[in-house]
Amino acid sequence: MNVDGLTAGAVARRLGVAVTTLRTWHQRYDLGPSAHEPGKHRRYTEEDVARLELMQRLTADGVPSGEAARWVRERPPTVTDARIWNRGRIAGGPHPTDRNGSRMAAAGGGQNLPMGPASPAARGLGRAAMRLDGESVRQIAADAVRHLGVVRAWDSVLRPVLAAIGERHGRTGGLVEVEHLVSAVVSDVLGSVPRPPMNGRGRVLLACTDEEQHSLPIEALAAGLAQAGVVCRVLGARVPPSALRAAVRRTGPAAVLLWSHNPRTAAVAQLTALSGERTRPMLLAAAGPGWRIDDLPPAVAAPRSLAEAVELLRSAV
Repeated sequence: MNVDGLTAGAVARRLGVAVTTLRTWHQRYDLGPSAHEPGKHRRYTEEDVARLELMQRLTADGVPSGEAARWVRERPPTVTDARIWNRGRIAGGPHPTDRNGSRMAAAGGGQNLPMGPASPAARGLGRAAMRLDGESVRQIAADAVRHLGVVRAWDSVLRPVLAAIGERHGRTGGLVEVEHLVSAVVSDVLGSVPRPPMNGRGRVLLACTDEEQHSLPIEALAAGLAQAGVVCRVLGARVPPSALRAAVRRTGPAAVLLWSHNPRTAAVAQLTALSGERTRPMLLAAAGPGWRIDDLPPAVAAPRSLAEAVELLRSAV
């Protein structure tokens, strides 16, 4: 940790809560930053963060906020307390109890997303997502885009959480509600990235293949291109081949990128059909895990990352 401590924004991202939540806990329950130097804002120490993590665990388990705050204040935690609590027991004292006197269940693995060595902001986003805390999801996602830029925010914060949700859904069939909430909020955040003026210059066309419903990656690409000063048109999910060909004839784009998340939606014919158009694009690209690189025609580019796709399309126009 920085020797000067953590700002409220950094702690909010780490915990996956809104800054307003931290202010409330500070003002109502005296669970605020303790590090202070004259002339500077107060900063959170690791012990302060441990208190807040414990407060978060208790309230997530259904303990009323006031009772949870009293528990935290009466027993100042160490930096390992949150980890001990997560294993099911707070060292040195009994569990808080519910109104019937029964032991509160600790937050288990079902409340966490498997993200491996993810960034603190990604872990905070994952926690907020599992709580269906749309306000905090929005704040963390917007902060990441603002401070890191679209490409870095996507790679280090947004995509790891979306991938973890997808992995859990693939194993259990659950988290549909979490995926819907996060996707909607992230889509809104990406859509709020300022766009260059169109001026009839939309030389890049982005679309999902026929029956492909995962459109968030091309929304991220559109936002990344906007930050690079490139104007594009986005047709979104499930674009039939006939509609794609009509859009190419109508707009004459210099570059077209088709996204496929699933091999079932990655029909190469959707790409080759465009090469026969009178207004065929100078650059044709296929992106997403649905495509088999070996099956693509030699003239079709296959960017392997968001950064590579942004650079490829920027160069094309």
